[in-house]
Amino acid sequence: MKRLWIFAGSLAFTLSGTAAWSSGNAEAGATKSAVCQACHGPNGNSVNPQWPSLAGMGAGYIVLQLENFKSGKRKNAIMMPMASGLSPEDMADVAAYFEAQTNTGGESDPAYRDAGEKLYRGGDRSRAIPACMACHEPSGRGNAPAKFPALRGQHSEYVVQQLGDFASGTRPPGTGDIMGTVAKRLSADDMRDVASYVQGMH
Repeated sequence: MKRLWIFAGSLAFTLSGTAAWSSGNAEAGATKSAVCQACHGPNGNSVNPQWPSLAGMGAGYIVLQLENFKSGKRKNAIMMPMASGLSPEDMADVAAYFEAQTNTGGESDPAYRDAGEKLYRGGDRSRAIPACMACHEPSGRGNAPAKFPALRGQHSEYVVQQLGDFASGTRPPGTGDIMGTVAKRLSADDMRDVASYVQGMH
């Protein structure tokens, strides 16, 4: 149990030193992303809590998810056909555009914020749950070189859904399946609390 705790933090540190992902053309991406903004909101700030905000998300992470949708590795009835027609250049440009935008964020529910902050920043050693910030950074900006997504300002409803998908195996594993392992150890209350906390991060 102790090894897993240390491993998660070590992995974040190790991968943060890898070569940065090569960005696309944000100006071209502004035009290409017009259809994306119908769901993900103006400048990537989604107004639908079931759809993620992409503003400020690392470009490498966005490209990876688009590739997963296009290949069918990650399944979603809306995103799979949207990604199928994108070339690598299109993906890079769209990703560069969204990365350059500012996430306007939301607010945390005061009833869950403190418990969520405790889990995000300190984890729970008794259950071998590492601190979320070990990979997603203390301010929630993520780890771009490692393709760990930014979480700050993300809709809590969407975060809870993704944690549930990782736990059930519905969403494909990431690096070393860290999220699948961690999500399985989170209770429904844990997911709600940490999701509420990250929604209010600015």
